[in-house]
Amino acid sequence: MTSKRNIGAWIWIAAALALCLQWIAVRFLHVEPHGALSPILPGLAIFGAAFIVSWAAELAQLDIPQAVAFAILALVAVLPEYAVDMYFSWMAARDPAYHPYPVANMTGANRLLIGMGWTVIVFVYWIKSKERHFHLDFNHRIEIRALLFATIYSFILPIKKTLALYDAVILLSLFGVYIYYAIKSHKSEPELEGPTEAVVSLGKTRRRIVTVLFFLLSGFTIFLSAEPFSEGLLEAGKNLGVEEFILVQWLAPLASEAPEFIVAIIFAVRGLCNQSFSTMLSSKINQWTLLVGMIPIVYAISGWSVAPLYLDDRQVEEIFLTAAQSFFAMAVLSNYVFSLWEALILFVLFVSQLFFPWPVVRYIYGSAYLVLTLLFLFFSKSHRESMVMMMRKQR
Repeated sequence: MTSKRNIGAWIWIAAALALCLQWIAVRFLHVEPHGALSPILPGLAIFGAAFIVSWAAELAQLDIPQAVAFAILALVAVLPEYAVDMYFSWMAARDPAYHPYPVANMTGANRLLIGMGWTVIVFVYWIKSKERHFHLDFNHRIEIRALLFATIYSFILPIKKTLALYDAVILLSLFGVYIYYAIKSHKSEPELEGPTEAVVSLGKTRRRIVTVLFFLLSGFTIFLSAEPFSEGLLEAGKNLGVEEFILVQWLAPLASEAPEFIVAIIFAVRGLCNQSFSTMLSSKINQWTLLVGMIPIVYAISGWSVAPLYLDDRQVEEIFLTAAQSFFAMAVLSNYVFSLWEALILFVLFVSQLFFPWPVVRYIYGSAYLVLTLLFLFFSKSHRESMVMMMRKQR
């Protein structure tokens, strides 16, 4: 049985490596893919690199202090998404045509995590256990509290209609505080399965070499892929008559986050639902603090100016909707119970809004999230008391 599992694990590793190497070969052979292949090939490379960097981060826990490993895990979780968004942020300071894309990519990634990533875990849990309520580990209080404060601050952005350097300071400080408390509380030993378990079976020296190679290969692949993937998406949008904003908002995050979704679902299928949800919850914090905070920094460096990134009406609507979804999700999780019907509400609201890409609809959905949040807090004493306690102190 172990042998079969190892064979399957090595097939996963080989597939991920192949996805990375095909794009490296294309770049070094100076082949210029055209048409649909222009975003697909680098997108597949990012897909493979996302798997590899996650395995490398897990393996690193065996060789460095756990606290340091946890900090690295938190950072690499958003690396593929980070590369694409930072490219758009860099270009936005140099070409006005790119101005909408950093916020498009960021808001799409954040809403996708909650609307699909979180809810799928609850659905898998229900299918396996027939239980309609998924109880979160109390250790998640650090993540939930950090995300709550980041969400509250995010409502300021659409009001002032800018993403400025002081926003970056505040959001990165929130991320730093989150990492500090997470490191202090993170006690569990790594549970390596699948590809990481197969690499461990090679022995200590070979495992360390593979870990380093995984980090180097994934980083190099993401570096080579971010620009052509981003530009390929824009070109594909023009050729297909699809709005570039939509492709940047939904297709790019799907490519970079699908591996994480798959890993989380695998954990859920194996009954490790809290571990699965922890992955998704940490990713949301990373993207709602670190990723958003880096946008004005990269924009300022690229433009050699401290001027903020000004938000147009579409960006204001998207950030408001994303913040409202996040606030409702915090109300749902505040009592550390995630029910099937709560997951259904989040899923249906997320999917249905995709079919109505109009400004007034974004405000309607955002308002719906806020109304649902107020109803939750008004009618549920446990949600209300938990939310107040999170606001006041660390539980």
